[in-house]
Amino acid sequence: MLIDPITELIQVDKNQVLLPMGAVAHSIYYIYKGAVIAFYSDAKGGTYSKNIFLENQLAASTVSSLLREPSEFTLQAIEDTVLLKIDFLNYKQLVFENEQWKNYYIAYLEKNWVIEKEEREVSIVMEQASIRYRKLLAQYPDIHLRVPLHYIASNLGITPTQLSRIRKKNKVI
Repeated sequence: MLIDPITELIQVDKNQVLLPMGAVAHSIYYIYKGAVIAFYSDAKGGTYSKNIFLENQLAASTVSSLLREPSEFTLQAIEDTVLLKIDFLNYKQLVFENEQWKNYYIAYLEKNWVIEKEEREVSIVMEQASIRYRKLLAQYPDIHLRVPLHYIASNLGITPTQLSRIRKKNKVI
C-alpha cells in the first residue's frame, strides 16, 4: 500500500505526550483505539481543551505541520492508545502525487476542519451549554466515562462546576 512506508503503528500509554507545546509537529496520528486531547497551557498552569480526538480521527497540530512552526498546544493520550503515526511531509507528497489520496485529504479536511469547526464555533456562541453537552453525548455516548470531565467542560467552553450542574440535571453520572 502506498502509505505503508510513511507510517508506523505505535502504542502509547495514558498521559504520554505525543507533541509538546512549542515543538514543531512532524507527524499526524490516526487513532485506532483510545483518546487524545489537544490542550493549551497558560503561564499559571491552567489548561484549556482545544479538541478531544477519539477512534477513527486524525489528531495533529495541523498549523504547526503546515507552517513548520512550533505548536501552540500539546497533544497527549488520555487513555492507553493505539495510533498510526504518519510522517506529515511524506503524507503531503503522497497526497499531491495520488488523486485518490488527494480526494480523501480534501474530504477529511472539509468535514473535520471546516464544517465541524464552524458548527462548533456557532454552537459555543449560540447554544446553551446543556444543548452542547447533549449533542456531544449523542455523538459519543460514553465520552464521560473515557475523558476527564474537566477536559469535556473546557471543550464545551464551560467550567467543571457548570458541567456538574448540567450532568446532575440530566442525570448523567
